[in-house]
Amino acid sequence: MADRLYTSNDADEVLSALRFETKLEKATLARMAFALSLSKEGPAVAPSMSFTGGEMKRPTFVGEDEVFMRALICHVYEGRDISEDQFFSNRSIVKNHIDSGAALLGQMFQECGRDADSLLRRLVDEVEFGGRRETAGHGLDIFIGRTLLQSKELLMEINNTAKHANSHLAIMGKPGTGKTQFILKILADIRLQSNYQTNFIYFDYKGDVVDKERFLDVAKVHTFRLLQGGQSLPINPFVLTAYDEQTVNVSAREKAESFASINSKLGVVQKGTLTEAIRAAYAQRADTAAPYPDFHDVYQIVSAMYEEDNKRDDSLIEVLRDLADFDLFWRHGSDIPPIDRLTNRTILVDVHAMPVLKELVAYLVIERLYKEMALLPDSPIKEGRRTIRTILVIDEAHNYLSQKNIFLQRIIREGRSKGIVVFFASQSPNDYQQKFFNFQELLEFAFIFQCEGVAAGSVQDILGCSTKTAKDLQTEIARLEPWQVIARSSEKTEEFVKFTAEAFYKNY
Repeated sequence: MADRLYTSNDADEVLSALRFETKLEKATLARMAFALSLSKEGPAVAPSMSFTGGEMKRPTFVGEDEVFMRALICHVYEGRDISEDQFFSNRSIVKNHIDSGAALLGQMFQECGRDADSLLRRLVDEVEFGGRRETAGHGLDIFIGRTLLQSKELLMEINNTAKHANSHLAIMGKPGTGKTQFILKILADIRLQSNYQTNFIYFDYKGDVVDKERFLDVAKVHTFRLLQGGQSLPINPFVLTAYDEQTVNVSAREKAESFASINSKLGVVQKGTLTEAIRAAYAQRADTAAPYPDFHDVYQIVSAMYEEDNKRDDSLIEVLRDLADFDLFWRHGSDIPPIDRLTNRTILVDVHAMPVLKELVAYLVIERLYKEMALLPDSPIKEGRRTIRTILVIDEAHNYLSQKNIFLQRIIREGRSKGIVVFFASQSPNDYQQKFFNFQELLEFAFIFQCEGVAAGSVQDILGCSTKTAKDLQTEIARLEPWQVIARSSEKTEEFVKFTAEAFYKNY
């Protein structure tokens, strides 16, 4: 029975470096590497033929967990037992996975900007999103209403991967037709059925949800009322996964493009000025415990640049001044740290009191959500149901859809595998006909309440029906009663279904 093994030289270098950065024992890091590789590589792990690294003693690595470790290996390798040599030796499964897992840890460490705390949070995410916690509420079957003629109950199997390509949803209709109550019912059901593991971020454009105390209580929502009572979002849009020169430069350019997409008055020169100012703001904070700027930093730098060049205030200065003066986002000196993760929180952002910058606030939060999403492991699938981690809910979406928000587009395109979903609420199917992006094609669920002036082409694209049916529905949609909805049918023999929508207040 071997009482020790020797890791590869590469593995030893990674574990030694991480020991210095994390202050964790080398054996603890080796166990983490073993578990990470066992879960990700499994039986496909490459045999390690290097033995020139550090010594790993069996009692130190295994401790009192030998039976547990053997059981894990047998489960992954689908065997009843493993020999001593297979378990712990220089030719063992444990040895292979320590070396492989060390490489994975090293790669994660680089992706986390060589920051130990970020690495440990990333590992927690791997466990949290891959383990038991996300198995609750996999089957999200939402009762949405009854058909008008047969009074047949309709269920929306929102995360059924066998039936639906994605879980993105759009609700369209005039004010007062019931669409807000409908979306609140859906969100409340999802929260309860998922045992509060599926979260959402809701942008309340009109302020007609933030005061619905029953909904906030049922769904366990944390509200942020911007420009009301001094509240701000504890989010810093400048937080990055790494702060090397290239990452900072790319982020600075993206921020400038974000501002320009919202404010058409920002030209090429102003975008260049903003990019330069953001880079300088990062440089100012580079050697601090929080190596990211806030909007006060950027505003002060741009103001100094304008003063030095004797330039008059323009739209760029106005936007930055508003962001700084209104304290819409987290700033240095705040009593609380910025939120480190959005996908595990359910929040409502009330922007109705803001005279300007509503769309920019949403844009910056969406950008932050996308970058967080990109680092997440794939969302688990159990029995054909994919776990939905969080839902981005955009109220009065017609105010956002015309903007070329590349991060929203990426979430819609790429969010399926990560369990990130978008819900839109807008006034008409026409809102989704944008030349720069095909929203209709990527909306799996669409519900049309009463609308006027709906184009037949919009109806056809949204419902996937024939041209004739779309033209016939134009008049019918304009004449719908409150709570009546036209949607895609789950039956292959029907082009659409007409039903009475359920309301939150009737169910809760």
